[in-house]
Amino acid sequence: MNSPDLATQLILGNSNKRFSGVTSTMLQVLPHQKRLMETAVLGKHHLTDDTNWLSYRQFIKLCKKPLPDGSPRIFHARRNDEMIQALIAKKLFGAKMKIVFTSTAQRHHSRFTRWLMSKMDAIISTCNAANSYLKKPADIIIPHGVDIETYTPANRIKSAGINIGVFGRIRPSKGIDLLIDAAIPVLKNHPQATLNICGETTPKFQSYLDEQKVKISAANLTNQVKFLGKVEFNTLPDLYRSMDIVCAVSRNEGYGLTPLEAMATGVAVLTSEAGAWKDIIENGIQGYCVPTGNVNAIQEKLELMINDPEKLTEMGIAGRKHVEMHYTNKREAERICAFFKELMLSD
Repeated sequence: MNSPDLATQLILGNSNKRFSGVTSTMLQVLPHQKRLMETAVLGKHHLTDDTNWLSYRQFIKLCKKPLPDGSPRIFHARRNDEMIQALIAKKLFGAKMKIVFTSTAQRHHSRFTRWLMSKMDAIISTCNAANSYLKKPADIIIPHGVDIETYTPANRIKSAGINIGVFGRIRPSKGIDLLIDAAIPVLKNHPQATLNICGETTPKFQSYLDEQKVKISAANLTNQVKFLGKVEFNTLPDLYRSMDIVCAVSRNEGYGLTPLEAMATGVAVLTSEAGAWKDIIENGIQGYCVPTGNVNAIQEKLELMINDPEKLTEMGIAGRKHVEMHYTNKREAERICAFFKELMLSD
């Protein structure tokens, strides 16, 4: 839908035409936010037909006026260019709104990003690790969640062998090379095991992908390692359900929803300490979280998990319960919207 509504309380940034983890986060929380606040999205990329979206011109026109009760709207930015869009609207066009930025990066921000953040009315962080990189601590920490109605253990697909999955773009930051180096000896020990690599590769990282394929071929494991390429978003739940272990061994990560999605579908996980994963995973309960970049630790835990299928089942059950209690997108949306409503009422 494209119909500006004066009652719109919350406007979400949506500046990237390419689907990304940030996009996924926004889309998963959006249905719950729409029930809690009058919501519109700046930009129509990736939206369903029942979501109200605004062009930038409509956004400016709408936000020049306050809400009917006189309170300011909230603009939620998750990217630098979304902060810029909001600041231009506010400083140059007199938009009546408060701008909130969610910082997930586990690295020191550039000087320009820090400057943009200093102009925000509030900052949200998603985990303790990300918050530790901020010069000024976030106003609130709200972890991401996943849709437990979409990502569910229902109809889990059990195969004769062991399916290991990794989901995300194929690039060095995701640690695909680390996983392959660790998996090669494990796969040789377990011919019934298969490593499934799900994700697209951009031209920039094609040589990186080619290097991984050369290693696999040299190890005579081409039949046990499958590159599935880019997969459609709506096929992900079934793909997760077909796995016995999902790995996420990134070198760095903003937050990382993949392990939560896997846990929600009843799958054991093996992760690095990047992102929020160290906060989320209890070692030996839902899976394992190993030191970032440690190939030997990945190999050791992968071998341990494959050797104990009953434990994998227990971890999957525990993971689902953990997500239900702490990491649903409904819970995330409720906390975010409660914070926004408080901010709208503050001076």
